[in-house]
Amino acid sequence: MREDLRALYAEARLPRYTSYPSSPHFGPAVGAGTYADWLRTLPAAANASLYLHVPFCRSMCWYCGCHTSITRHDAPIAEYLGMLRAEIDLVAGHLGTPPRVRHVHFGGGTPTIVAPDAFRDLVDLLRDTFPVDSDAEIAVEIDPRTLTPEMIRALGAVGVPRASLGVQSFDPVVQEAIRRRQGYDVTEAAVAGLRASGIRRINLDLIYGLPHQTEASCIDTVRQCLSLRPDRLAVFGYAHVPTFKKHQRRIDGATLPDGAARQAQFEAIAEVLAEAGYQRIGLDHFALPDDPIAVAGARGSLRRNFQGYTTDPSEVLIGLGASAIGRLPQGYVQNEPALRTYAERIARGDLATLKGYCLTPDDRLRAELIERIMCDFAVDVGVVCGAHGRDPDALLASLSRLPTLVADGLVRREGATLSIPDDARPFVRNVAAAFDAHLGNCAAVHSRAA
Repeated sequence: MREDLRALYAEARLPRYTSYPSSPHFGPAVGAGTYADWLRTLPAAANASLYLHVPFCRSMCWYCGCHTSITRHDAPIAEYLGMLRAEIDLVAGHLGTPPRVRHVHFGGGTPTIVAPDAFRDLVDLLRDTFPVDSDAEIAVEIDPRTLTPEMIRALGAVGVPRASLGVQSFDPVVQEAIRRRQGYDVTEAAVAGLRASGIRRINLDLIYGLPHQTEASCIDTVRQCLSLRPDRLAVFGYAHVPTFKKHQRRIDGATLPDGAARQAQFEAIAEVLAEAGYQRIGLDHFALPDDPIAVAGARGSLRRNFQGYTTDPSEVLIGLGASAIGRLPQGYVQNEPALRTYAERIARGDLATLKGYCLTPDDRLRAELIERIMCDFAVDVGVVCGAHGRDPDALLASLSRLPTLVADGLVRREGATLSIPDDARPFVRNVAAAFDAHLGNCAAVHSRAA
């Protein structure tokens, strides 16, 4: 990384641009009534994805930025699943013709914390409610520490083709500092069991920038991961936002690496993965050349949504569960995150929508520009503006930060085409932010740019 760019841009607090506008801009003007109207007017030919949020874990990892609750007992999980099933019925009741489903993602929390039979029943309900394609990609996030043989068999029985396992770091010093003790043997056993049950696509999630983490420990972790030959690895920078996530206050800020050390850790990981034959996808993903996400990256059809980089082309995302976010052609909706309030709404027969955002034509234009920058590190502003009936010269002239980005070397401009040089790619979010008309006073909830 160029040191001059790091000094200028690394400390900026910016969205990850998994949506545009980002979720802090959602508001109560879009509620359950609006969502019901949007569902009723969904075109019969629409394709959709489903996201189901399971907000429970057995213990709290101190780095965690997810909506989750800690429970040692199974009863709250079973009660929640009852509410989740009821929400599926409620949403379906507002639909005319249910959309065709090509992707299903179970996130959390720890989705595999549920009882195996309950998980099978939930997938059966989805297939009974929606026309789920026989070859749909069903992906499940997994904590290897709590994964049981019974749950592995359940995942295989319902035809889950892809599993994402949290690793973060195998360094015991780092694990102690974040309260996530997970030996390599636990992860190895989980991967072997999943593959034996027919789940062939394995993703591993790593984090850099954690307390006490070093380049050497990052390299050691990634080499251990490579011995498992995952199809993909996601390598995220730790976002330390203790004002937003109170449990992060247990992490001593003095033990966190500075910006230069964080970036050195990422570059060390990227170098090892490149040597092992993995292709870099977007900002923070790596994949084997035959993985669908690598193929999409090469074709220019890579997309970005709330799960990060994806091959999913659907413009409709139906979010189910507490805090789940959905997207319809008209805009975004987000469910109530508080479990008790979520359950009360569903029990009354109401949609759980707490807030949302209605997209404007300008939002749609900027969202596409930002997505292409985040996915391709380049965008032909003329082509995108043409598709939206906008003047590219006028738009480019309105981007007050663009001349500085060009002068500093973050962006190359050739007419209406913008591209990011290889040595500036760690700052792609800074470039995306140049198109963000909403970026304002919510920086405290965002992570550092690099």
